[in-house]
Amino acid sequence: MTDTAKLRIGTRGSPLALAQAHEVRDKLAAAHPELASEGAIAITVITTTGDKILDRALSEIGGKGLFTKEIDDALMGGDIDLAVHSMKDVPTVLPDGMILPTILPREDVRDAFISLKYKSFAEMPAGSVIGSASLRRQAMILNKYPDLKVITFRGNVQTRLRKLGEEQVDATLLAMAGLNRLGQPEIATAPIAEDDMLPAVAQGAIGITIREDDTQAKDWISALHCEKSAIRVAGERAALFALDGSCRTPIAALAEYHEDGSMRLRVSIVRPDGSERLDTERHIAKPDMATASAAGKDAGEELKQRGGPDFISA
Repeated sequence: MTDTAKLRIGTRGSPLALAQAHEVRDKLAAAHPELASEGAIAITVITTTGDKILDRALSEIGGKGLFTKEIDDALMGGDIDLAVHSMKDVPTVLPDGMILPTILPREDVRDAFISLKYKSFAEMPAGSVIGSASLRRQAMILNKYPDLKVITFRGNVQTRLRKLGEEQVDATLLAMAGLNRLGQPEIATAPIAEDDMLPAVAQGAIGITIREDDTQAKDWISALHCEKSAIRVAGERAALFALDGSCRTPIAALAEYHEDGSMRLRVSIVRPDGSERLDTERHIAKPDMATASAAGKDAGEELKQRGGPDFISA
């Protein structure tokens, strides 16, 4: 960071997180001449708990907020002015004094199947091993392909690809959005259709958090906001909030616009062992933040009631 920086961006240090922070920096510089000069925007790398502990599943070390807490602390402590997050990492309840006013245009929401041996799950023989850190992905695979084996597979994109090359697993999954932002979409053997694997809540969306009283930062980042993406994310996050599942509950949701401007919201929960999956959906004629959030809340509450406490806290 330089003494001349007018705006300090906080981010995790993975190649994908840095790519997202650089995207925000470049968009801010393009939108505001006063931020375009060299050194006007500084990027501060912050190591989070989720980055430090790589030998255990996220669900075993706390789940929610593992990739945001230290960044939140730096923001509220005044060490940075805004934070750039993958929205699927952001808890549904923000710390007091913090707001999330900006969502960038959403990227590809699909998961990517990646294998050096097979082109799809359907090609994989019984007993084949798939590595994933995501309980949602693990549970959805087991629900549809119970003869396959899934193991916990932590690390950033580069680490997981190295493990795949070392044949520790037969396949792995990553988000298409991340591969696109890294400029490496060719890494995907094949994107997985949303109908075959419903994405994580807010997958493919980047959000920016700031202090509630920082009017200057709010003014600057408003130029980057995509209202349609924000409405989609709001509906999905409302479902997640209503479900209030433990970090061991596989939850998926996707809100999509139709050509006529209406919205379809799908929400699913799956038992971790894949033995049962519950689905619901809502159609929103005139989606806005309020109607999308209400639909998400309603869908989440329905699944919570249908699943019962043992399903949600399993």
